[in-house]
Amino acid sequence: MDEDIRLAGTAAPSGGPRVAVVGHVEWTTIAGLDQVPAAGEVIHADRLWQGPAGGGAVAAVRLAELTGECAFFTALGDDHAGRRSRAELEHRGVRVLAASRAGPTRVAVSMVDRSGERTTVTLGERLQPTVTDPFDWGQLASFDAVFFTAGDAALLRRARRAGVLVVTAREFTTVLESGVRVDALVGSGCDPAERCDPALLRRPPDLVVSTEGQRGGVFTCCGQPPRRYRPARAPGPLVDTYGVGDSFAAVLTYALATGSTTADAMDLAARHGAACTARRGPFAAGPTPRRRAATV
Repeated sequence: MDEDIRLAGTAAPSGGPRVAVVGHVEWTTIAGLDQVPAAGEVIHADRLWQGPAGGGAVAAVRLAELTGECAFFTALGDDHAGRRSRAELEHRGVRVLAASRAGPTRVAVSMVDRSGERTTVTLGERLQPTVTDPFDWGQLASFDAVFFTAGDAALLRRARRAGVLVVTAREFTTVLESGVRVDALVGSGCDPAERCDPALLRRPPDLVVSTEGQRGGVFTCCGQPPRRYRPARAPGPLVDTYGVGDSFAAVLTYALATGSTTADAMDLAARHGAACTARRGPFAAGPTPRRRAATV
């Protein structure tokens, strides 16, 4: 209900914002190769990184690094990949609230070529939380910000009760079905699956961002003419681009939750996205110690 929604962009309480992610996990292997194979070709690849990833998991870890805590509402299969994903995420300061599914946890292989670009193949059904899962979804209203990467329309309506709601453009159809206003819709202008027309929404987002990798990107704020934001300089040579967009969206969520201006939020998100390109895999080498336990 609209009366449950706090004003978007208001400053979070002292001590930092309370943040959550509603989304999905994929147990991912990043494989390095000279070039993506042509049809019928067999080539060798080196395993460069392995761990829980996908938009939800990457964002949850990044937010935990920024705030010391992040609640992650998701779904996992009762299998080895699901158990490994939970353990690794919790080791990195994420509080995992996962509904159990009979099917296997989705796995993915991301092939990174010499240019650092990644091509990803997923195996299995994407497991996502739904409003019928046995969680107290009313708790979402207590978060200063929620980043939504997967779930049903009814759950997105519950997530709208958070102070700030950021949604990946891959969930545009869910936004359309839910009828809610989102504070920010974020997607890649280079990915056809993330292109959408916000004009189709009954209640347009306050902020729409279309990233363009090393070229920066475009954002539209409160129906004003589109503006470009500049790319940030990476702290080192390009290693791979896996998780860059998810890191960008997570940091944007954090910045909006703290009451940052749009310009400052875009700048911070761009810098964190650029930093992700200079390391192998979506996460830092080691986990950030949790400052205090998340409460939900």
